Amino acid sequence: MPRILILNGPNLNMLGVREPEIYGTQTLVDIENLCRAKAKELGHEIDFRQSNHEGELVDWIQKARGAYGGIIINAAAYTHTSVAIHDALKIFGGPVVEVHLSDPQTRDPFRHHSYITPLAAAVIAGKGPAGYEEALAFFRRTPSQ
Repeated sequence: MPRILILNGPNLNMLGVREPEIYGTQTLVDIENLCRAKAKELGHEIDFRQSNHEGELVDWIQKARGAYGGIIINAAAYTHTSVAIHDALKIFGGPVVEVHLSDPQTRDPFRHHSYITPLAAAVIAGKGPAGYEEALAFFRRTPSQ
């Protein structure tokens, strides 16, 4: 089973406080614990990270090349703005699964475009924290590159 990097973008460290009517009441720590349990069940090794800084996310993606079999990314607001994250994911070369707690297509029009989707092997949106579990299960079906 592949080693998987799970990246979370800006403001996701505020889950549970930030707009619970949209994002729910679970914290990012709750989601990390959920991911760790699911990864253990599936036999995956995960590295779970969050940053509010675009450059740090880019650095982590660049360092993932050859070190991880896949990336799960909830780039949050950077989904809609970051060509830098798009380019880093393109360089990564392995499978990428894009995750969103809410469904951006049902929200503000500026959230409808994703710089990640063209590179994603799968997009999971609107399923709350369970979307991360589904993303981990994706790697059970997809061999590591």
